[in-house]
Parts: sequence; structure tokens; C-alpha cells
Amino acid sequence: MSTIFSLVDCNNFYASCERIFKPSLSNKPIVVLSNNDGCIIARSNEAKKLGIAMGAPYHQNEYLIKKNKVSVFSSNYQLYGDISRRVMSSLSMFVPEMEVYSIDEAFLRLDELCRKDPYAFALDMRLKILKWTGIPTSHGIATTKTLAKVANKIAKKSSSQNVFDLTDIDIQTKILAKLPVENIWGISSGWSKKLNNIGIKNALQLRETDPSFVRNHLSVIGERIVYELRGISCISLEQVAPKKNILSSKSFGRLVTKLEEVEEALANYAFRACQKLRKQNSKAQGIYVFVKTNRYRINDPQYRNSTTKEFSHPSSDTSLIIKTAKLLLREIYRPGFKYQKCGIMLLDLTPSDYLQNHLFEKAPTQKKEYLSSVIDAINQSTGNESIFYASQGVKRNWRMRCNKRSQRYTTQWKELVKAY
Repeated sequence: MSTIFSLVDCNNFYASCERIFKPSLSNKPIVVLSNNDGCIIARSNEAKKLGIAMGAPYHQNEYLIKKNKVSVFSSNYQLYGDISRRVMSSLSMFVPEMEVYSIDEAFLRLDELCRKDPYAFALDMRLKILKWTGIPTSHGIATTKTLAKVANKIAKKSSSQNVFDLTDIDIQTKILAKLPVENIWGISSGWSKKLNNIGIKNALQLRETDPSFVRNHLSVIGERIVYELRGISCISLEQVAPKKNILSSKSFGRLVTKLEEVEEALANYAFRACQKLRKQNSKAQGIYVFVKTNRYRINDPQYRNSTTKEFSHPSSDTSLIIKTAKLLLREIYRPGFKYQKCGIMLLDLTPSDYLQNHLFEKAPTQKKEYLSSVIDAINQSTGNESIFYASQGVKRNWRMRCNKRSQRYTTQWKELVKAY
């Protein structure tokens, strides 16, 4: 029997996360704002019906939002990330193999027991995920990942149960005939233009095209998509590979001119990058630091610069990385500019157990790296940044605006839900 995949997608994920601890918001319009409360990056179905556009600046929709009593939230990535981990952990209990595709999506491979009645299995899984995590999900079932993507879109929009089974070939044919090629997973805008120019307008036409012809026009990836649309699985589940570089950077809540404030921000970004580094059991062989002004403020003097440094030995020591980052910043910082952003990237990551000894240098001790790991463990158990470095500052007036952020209910002891 052929493999059956299910694509599970969390419905309006950020908005759904906000509703978990505020059930009064059920069936009420919600929007979530981007960094610095700038643009709308998530909407509940109720907000979509009001005509609030995705990616639109908040201030342009403020009248519509206030008129319709829309609940507005700043991005709460600690909450969203933790809820995502809970959803993915719950999904992994149902299947032998899965691929976490994004913060709110996962591909599942259904085993023989599930394949007897995949619709009933997905429906049961959806109800349990909702009960365990509070997050509603949509499930698209098909014999390939590409078709599962199609099925998921239908489940999200057309199915009252948010589950759709696309394993039947006749149903596939009817649906693919109505699906424009630009809406097929893996087809870029450039490729869709090429296909339209040669008369291939929809997914059914692409499915019926000679795979070798598509390969000549779109490469082997396009050929695989044709086979996937035919129900022949060519794109397997992927395991999450450790990142080769880690970037940590955010825009400031206001324009910053003082070196001390930029240093504070950079130390915080380095601290977070190092946490991610150790979480994937890696060490960095070097770092990259940058600063930049806001290029859209055309009346302000403009400046941007960056620099890198290679370590003598790979390291995951937070104190070393913060110290080095600050030294690099002082090389490129220039007074007289209004800085919008700074950041750090940890470069050329290697496994923690890999150590390349230099002939005339002593290998670094592991005491400071062990200390960094202890700090991670304490922060993990007692709340993020219970312990931090003095160079990170206390007031942090440069921080991004997040005036409408909800509590970090699941990651901060002080922000737990209170029962009265």
C-alpha cells in the first residue's frame, strides 16, 4: 500500500494562542502585530471578514479596529514558540515519523493502522490536539506531500470538520482542474509564468504533462512535482538539521545614538544566540556583527557597517562571545548617527564534541561553557533571563515596542494565570 501523508496546520496560530488563556475572545476578532507593533501579521477569521489586510500597517487600520472592537496583541514569540512545541510533541505521539515544517505546520506519515481509515484517525487526532493544547488544527490527507498541501487548504476553508481526505483519484482530478499552477506548493511566481506561457494553467494540466518536458523547463524539482501530483511520492519527510549559522537581531523600539545602548542590545542578542547554539549542541567558529541606520529616513545621515572575527577554537561560551561582539561593535560604531538596528550572527557551527586543536595553542577549558549551560538550565526552570550578564543592562530602553503583549503564561513564573 502506498504511503499516506497528513499535513497538519494550526488554524490562525498566533490568534489561537492568544485565545487559550482568554476564552472570552472565542469568536471575537483578533489581530497580532509585528515587531515594534508595526504591521498586522496574524488575524482571526473574524478579523479577516472585517476586511483587515494581512501585512497592513496598524495605524492604517486603527479606525476599523476600534470601530469593531478588535482585540490587538503585540507579538508574544515566547508564548507562541512554547505552544508550538506542545502541539508538535502531541502530534508525535500519533505517528511513527513526522517533519516539523514551520512553527505551525507539520507533515505526518501515517502507518498501516492509521491508513485503514485516515479520515477518522485525523478527526480523532484533531479533537485530542484541541483538548490537550487548546489549538484548533486543519488536516489534509493525501498520498504525497504536495497533494497533502492541497488537501489542507480545502480542509481549512471548505470542511466543517477541518479534515479533508484527497486520496481518491477522481476527487483529485476535479480539484486539481480548479487549482491554478501558482497555488501549487513548490511552484514559484517565475515558474508559474513559464507554465502559463506554454499553456499550462492549472494543476491538472501540469499533472498530465510529460515529466521530462517539465524537467527541461523547470529542472528536476518541477519533474518531482508532476509525479507528486500523480500520487507518486518523491519528496520524503525531512529531519530538522542543526543550523549552520545563527542570527539574532531586532530593530530598536526607537532610534538609538549612544554606544552604550547599542552595546546593551548587542549583548542581549548574543545571549539569545548562545542559548540557541547550546540547545542544538553546537559551537561557533566565529561571529559577525553589524549596525545600520534606517534607510527610509532619507533626511537622516545614513550608515551601515559590519565586521567578523574567527575564534582560535570553536566556542559556546556566552561571556567570550559577548565580549568579542562588543569589541567588534566598537570597531564599526560611529557617533552622530541614529541607529535603527544591530545584530550578531554565530558562524560556521560545529558539533559540541568536535575540537580541532591548534599545534601551538592550548585547547580552551570547558568551565565557562559549562557555566553557560548551567545558566541556561536555571533560566529554563525558573523563567527566561532569571540570570543574565551585567552587560545586558537592566532598563533596556532600546527594546522593541510591545505595548500590547499578553502575558508569557507558559514560560514565566511571574506571568502564570492567576485563579481568584
